[in-house]
Amino acid sequence: MSGAIEVVRNARARRVRLSVDPTSGAARLTLPKRAALKPALEWAEQQAAWLAAQRARLPDAQPFEHGATLPYRGEPVTIDWSPDRPRRVVLADGRLIVGGPAEGRSRRIERWLRRAALDLLREETAYYAARAGVTVTAVSIGDPRGRWGSCSAAGAIRYSWRLILAPDFVRRATVAHEVAHRIHMHHGPDFHALAADLLGDDPAPARAWLKRHGAALHWIGRSI
Repeated sequence: MSGAIEVVRNARARRVRLSVDPTSGAARLTLPKRAALKPALEWAEQQAAWLAAQRARLPDAQPFEHGATLPYRGEPVTIDWSPDRPRRVVLADGRLIVGGPAEGRSRRIERWLRRAALDLLREETAYYAARAGVTVTAVSIGDPRGRWGSCSAAGAIRYSWRLILAPDFVRRATVAHEVAHRIHMHHGPDFHALAADLLGDDPAPARAWLKRHGAALHWIGRSI
């Protein structure tokens, strides 16, 4: 992890604040709009011991190595790699079977996970959109650090591909949440009532799961 400190100006900040991003380990220095930068940076650079302690509490990186276990739809699967097998990734009997050269193994596994995520998220988005009686103009995936999904005013929904690692109830609650934004572009009572109605269940457990375990999903596939 880089020792650089990211500086962010925030008009709503009332004091200088140093934090560690739980999804990347990056140090972030948040300053009020008119705060002096130089003394704030000097202070932050003196907090090396505190930053190291915070980073030590972060989830462990989980590279895509032979024998490693990762969650797929919330269930553990073990990477079974051999250079003599075809490069194609196959899920079978709790194993993610993959072949080809070791140097491309991580990319092949991530591409497979991304395709699986996009296929499933498209299917579930269509289901909840039909329930809501709305159209979704596009469904895509990315790897954002700060959110699990977003819905534009034009009707395009974008998700984190890492939702494929979470349990099904977490992913479905996220999809219902984003589809509900096709009607309510806010987080008021009407929005939450609609999201719960589309889901057919209480979305609170899904939110709690992501709050507790979400950061760890960003360390899956990352090299040590």
